[in-house]
Amino acid sequence: MSGGFAGYSTSGARPGVRVVVAGDRGTGKSSLIVTAASESFPENVPPVLPPTRLPADFFPDFVPVTIIDTSSSSESRGRRNEELKRADAVVLTYACDQPVTLTRIRTYWLPELRQLEVKVPVIVVGCKLDLRDERDTATIEQVMTPIMLQFREIETCIECSAATLIQVPEVFYYAQKAVLHPTAPLFDQERQTLQPKCISALRRIFILCDRDMDGALNDEELNEFQVKCFNAPLQPAEIVGVKRVVQEKLPDGVNELGLTLTGFLFLHALFIEKGRLETTWAVLRKFGYNNDLKLRDDFLPVPSKRYPDQTMELTSEAVEFLRGIFRLFDTDNDGALQPYELDGLFSTAPERPWNEAPYEDAAERTALGNLSLNGFLSEWDLMTLLDPFRSLANLVYIGYNGDPASALRVTRRRTIDRKKQRTERSVFQCFVFGPKNAGKSTLLDSLLGRPFKSSYLTSTTSERFAVNVVNQVGGNKKTLILREIPEDGFKKFLSNNEFLGPCDVAVFLYDSSDEYSWKRSQELLVDVARQGEESGYGVPFLLVSTKTDLNPYPVAIQDSMRVCLKLGIDAPISVSVKSGNLNNIFNRIVDVAVRPHLNIPETEMGRSRKHYQQLVSRSLMCISVGAAAAAMVGIAIYRVYAARRNTSN
Repeated sequence: MSGGFAGYSTSGARPGVRVVVAGDRGTGKSSLIVTAASESFPENVPPVLPPTRLPADFFPDFVPVTIIDTSSSSESRGRRNEELKRADAVVLTYACDQPVTLTRIRTYWLPELRQLEVKVPVIVVGCKLDLRDERDTATIEQVMTPIMLQFREIETCIECSAATLIQVPEVFYYAQKAVLHPTAPLFDQERQTLQPKCISALRRIFILCDRDMDGALNDEELNEFQVKCFNAPLQPAEIVGVKRVVQEKLPDGVNELGLTLTGFLFLHALFIEKGRLETTWAVLRKFGYNNDLKLRDDFLPVPSKRYPDQTMELTSEAVEFLRGIFRLFDTDNDGALQPYELDGLFSTAPERPWNEAPYEDAAERTALGNLSLNGFLSEWDLMTLLDPFRSLANLVYIGYNGDPASALRVTRRRTIDRKKQRTERSVFQCFVFGPKNAGKSTLLDSLLGRPFKSSYLTSTTSERFAVNVVNQVGGNKKTLILREIPEDGFKKFLSNNEFLGPCDVAVFLYDSSDEYSWKRSQELLVDVARQGEESGYGVPFLLVSTKTDLNPYPVAIQDSMRVCLKLGIDAPISVSVKSGNLNNIFNRIVDVAVRPHLNIPETEMGRSRKHYQQLVSRSLMCISVGAAAAAMVGIAIYRVYAARRNTSN
């Protein structure tokens, strides 16, 4: 196409492509492979060839291809199926002079690939073109179109002749191209439109290249885009040609400022329709996308090695970017994002990341159900804690153009925080334990500012999160994440020796009016305290007495005070969500979190172990002192002996 982007794509540094050739006996599989490798037609060909390698310089992408020949016999079916499952692409052959072999492609080979769940591009190749009956005037398009409509996995159809060297190299070029530059992620063949994920990726690229943010790529921005993607500038005449082609087909694709997003998308659809997928893939890969149209791992530098008691947090640079992007998409300036505004914000990402648990019901929303700024930032804090890779990816998707490594930071180990008696964290995670009906879900709802519910239809059976910003005295703001641990899943959590690692505070709830609730909460508390001592991840504890508007269970008041005193933690906090008496509980949780060396419980087992260690330390000290004294005595005796010896001499 005249006026198109110049340049040539890279393959994403793929080491090689594995192509498996299958089809009925006598369709020309082995002759096709030998002719492609030697560029000459063989006189004698063995039934099945060993793996054949076409070197990188055979192809414009400079990626080698390994071709695997297969036998069509029923005895070899198992081995053939294993090879098909390992394929990057499959070439299915039929003989142009044997129509029944083409029928077999539709009735046997393609269904066989589906049954094996081989989900790779398929190239259908008609061999022995030179032997086709001259009276057969049907074109390959006429023959193959119905089959391709039925089997969308077919990427390309081609006819060739090994005997006359017609279109043999093209067979494996198309197979390689289907792997390196696949059509399916970019284009919906049935609807003849770009795929939604492709549109999202190209929209993000357009926005990043539109430096002056005027909604169009001017000549300078177009040239910068061209240099970035293809290492070669566009000549002024080429820029004019690009815009002319777009404007002829799509008038609103170009305006007085330059190439619009509509025009940018149209150009790429045009490249794909004309078979120039490598151009669009070159652009996508330059901006970090893989074949699934997600950012590559190497494009997202998230530290993978962390201790269990370390987590990830957003840096101040990332938070400021998020505040700015929130204001940009809050088009009605009401301080909250409506669903359509949130869709616009994530329109450059493969999907909106908070449509499912644990995010969809975890943050503060307005009375109309829209996401407030606190809720927006809280969702990011939660995602960064639970899935830092996903958090960083979405930051980049929505336009964060700083160094990705500057967006997240690894927090200091909690064990070190406790030794230093201070923490630098700004996001705290609190595990909420308690028996059923103790009020765990109600506490999470209260953090989000939701009204009291008299009852819940079902008990929580899986983890649930609630996250919000807590304003401390003095104006400091911290993000508090409450993680509800269902009683049914308690043993599973306890079986993991490191599960307390990411916890800043453990809160234990009990219904103050229920005898069983108090006893069960006490059991949970002791079990978690022991786990903390054994694992080395001891955390501060808080005990919370809920439903204080009801008649109290008298023994619980005295018992809870005694337990707290025995464990060396603060007295229970009394709350009644129903009556609105929260007793400043969320601030108190944060206060405990910022003083990580206090409120850590000590059980009898822990005290015994500590006492034993002190005895051992004292014994070692006595041994050291005794050894030092013995050494001094030895030195004194030696000096007396030496003096006497000198005198006698």
